[in-house]
Amino acid sequence: MEKNKIRFSKLGFIFAASGSAVGLGNIWKFPYIAGENGGGIFVLVYLLTIFFIGMSIFIAEVLMGRNTHSDAVSTYEILATKGKKIWKFAGFSLFIGLLILSFYSIVIGWILNYIVIALTNLPVNVKEAEIVFMDMLKIDYASQLFYFTIAMIIIVYTVTRGIKKGIERFNKILMPMLIIILSLMLFYSVSLDGFSKSLEFLFFPNIEKFHTSSIIVAVGHAFFTLSVGMAVIMTYASSVSREVNIVKTSIAIVLMDTIIAIVAGIIIFSILFTSGAEPGKGPGLVFITLPAIFYEMGVAGNVLAILFFISLAFAGLTSAISILEPMVMYLEKRWRVTRVKGTILTSIVLYVMGIFALLSNTTKFGKSLTFGSKNIFDWFDFLSASVMMPLGGIAVAVFVGYFMDKELIRKEILPIMGGFFYTIWMFSLRFIVPIAITLVMLNEIGILKI
Repeated sequence: MEKNKIRFSKLGFIFAASGSAVGLGNIWKFPYIAGENGGGIFVLVYLLTIFFIGMSIFIAEVLMGRNTHSDAVSTYEILATKGKKIWKFAGFSLFIGLLILSFYSIVIGWILNYIVIALTNLPVNVKEAEIVFMDMLKIDYASQLFYFTIAMIIIVYTVTRGIKKGIERFNKILMPMLIIILSLMLFYSVSLDGFSKSLEFLFFPNIEKFHTSSIIVAVGHAFFTLSVGMAVIMTYASSVSREVNIVKTSIAIVLMDTIIAIVAGIIIFSILFTSGAEPGKGPGLVFITLPAIFYEMGVAGNVLAILFFISLAFAGLTSAISILEPMVMYLEKRWRVTRVKGTILTSIVLYVMGIFALLSNTTKFGKSLTFGSKNIFDWFDFLSASVMMPLGGIAVAVFVGYFMDKELIRKEILPIMGGFFYTIWMFSLRFIVPIAITLVMLNEIGILKI
């Protein structure tokens, strides 16, 4: 079992937290929603919301974790000025990660599969690319299970190695490599005919596409992209030394997350517009449209395809590792279970959940694993993203805003932020964050349509 003195280095924490924040959503979700919701106007609103919503909660989680050096459940219990027995249940937001990882690791498996496809035989057109993807999703569950298993092995092995030798070392390798790969792809995209159009698509203010709902989309993505609300950042921060500047480090992580999302958007849409293709979204963009375009680009396309799917794999794996850590630390700190045993036990549960989620997408098993309007895979996605994460984020904001020792908060944050920004931060936690995230949650689950 790791001892409490084992901590992230400053750079290690930045890379680890950035690795958690930089996930698949940055590379295939942000570019599309930016273009579809007003381009430059949306990006501006997004940056404002990520400051008031995302960064506010991010700083709050770092503050909580670093002040206890413990698991999420104990953190709430230790820091609560009243209602300790009730607030400890907010720490069970760490279970959100298990739900997410059960299907997130399946998607990482798809990406690992597509690295092999990029190395061997890219589909020649969109129609063939759609057939390849749908066959994998609906019929070839054996291949899905194989790559899903590989993804889980990588995740489990890294977490069993601990903070310094596993998580920090893994992120110190993969995050710089991700940045290098994206930089090379950005450099190449500048030479493409679609580069200028991609800049226009992402950054030119389009009033006609910007609506009230666009603000809700910006708030939602600003919240979800930073991995807040599921005890990940809180858990990572529990292994940070007191010498680390909470605010400056949080800003660095948020900036890295945002820049990578924007760079990914420029790259993807430069490629799309050069080929004359229309922007798509989600799996259709990544696994159907882009592979066909890469094929049409010849040798350069093969190289780009390999780099693109490797970068996706890196982004997915660094996020997945962070999602598993809170539960492992909870078992380790609270129940005195060794890190290796805790990781393996948790992963067995995740693996079984993942198998059911994987099979629910298939033609053979899908019907029996569908409940209501959604199969298990979609239910896991919906419940975690639309209900549980928002509730976790609201809990952090309300807790720090109203139930944590105010003198402790002032002592930690006021000297760094200064009075003006400290007042804004506290106002955001107490009022803006709970209201905004509640609106996002109600909109996502269909109670309130904006």
